[in-house]
Amino acid sequence: MLKIYLSNEQGVLEEQQEISKGCWVHLIAPTEEEIEDIRSRMQIPIEFLRDPLDEEERSRIEKDGDHILIIVNVPLVTVDENEIPIYDTIPLGIIIVNNCFITVCLKDNPIFHLFSQNKVKNFFTYKRTRFALQILYLTATFYLRYLKQISKKTDLIENELHQSMKNKELFSLLNLEKSLVYFTTSLKSNNIVMQKMLKSNYLKMYEDDQELLEDVIIENQQAIEMAETHTSILSGMMDAFASVISNNVNFVMKFLTAITIIIALPTMVASFYGMNVPIPFQNHDFSFFVAIIISIILSLITTLIFWKKRFF
Repeated sequence: MLKIYLSNEQGVLEEQQEISKGCWVHLIAPTEEEIEDIRSRMQIPIEFLRDPLDEEERSRIEKDGDHILIIVNVPLVTVDENEIPIYDTIPLGIIIVNNCFITVCLKDNPIFHLFSQNKVKNFFTYKRTRFALQILYLTATFYLRYLKQISKKTDLIENELHQSMKNKELFSLLNLEKSLVYFTTSLKSNNIVMQKMLKSNYLKMYEDDQELLEDVIIENQQAIEMAETHTSILSGMMDAFASVISNNVNFVMKFLTAITIIIALPTMVASFYGMNVPIPFQNHDFSFFVAIIISIILSLITTLIFWKKRFF
């Protein structure tokens, strides 16, 4: 998908049909024809357009003549077949050329919607350096937002695990832990790119741009610390609740064993009185009730013993 946007004099984003000076060329899962068309028009290396489409591409910044490529990993939330959110990261390519600004990504992302819906303040497509920094800032913001969502889901799963005897909750925690590992790795890679941008002269920055980049680095560092903290908490929680689940199963087995013993006592008494041998009270008029009373007394005594032993 290829879309072209341009900010008008009032700063409102408008969709265009043709590429013009100061426009934003937005590519989402582009076809080979679209890639070749943009390459030929902009005269940029084909690798600048194809590398961001590789899900395993690392974050980096490089320069080829007047063309600058910035690749960062952005967070993404998808849903599996059971409608359960899955948190992942994908590469985003930012290409800055002389006349326009290009973004390349394999999947659509809410970050782009904020720009296309005019929800970002002081956003102009022709301010290319600031546009790139605004994308990086929103990326760090979305990382923090998704980390808070993961924290809330962890709390919900923790409450369920207190009474659980199944592995479903543990698998949910495992998926969240994997997401945190992806987030931490991507955030650290992005941080390296931002530090390089701060120290190098790849992008021409004014004082406001410099301050914005420093804010981006701070937000990104906060996200790294939060992801690492949640990862440590989840790791310890999984170990603890694996033991909790085992203890819950042991308690149920202990309870069932106690019930089995209590029920077995009346069966034992009835077996004795069913034997074809002389037994006490067999000729008594109330022999049946005697067996019942003996069974009840034995069951009550056993129940009391188990109760004091905390088997229930």
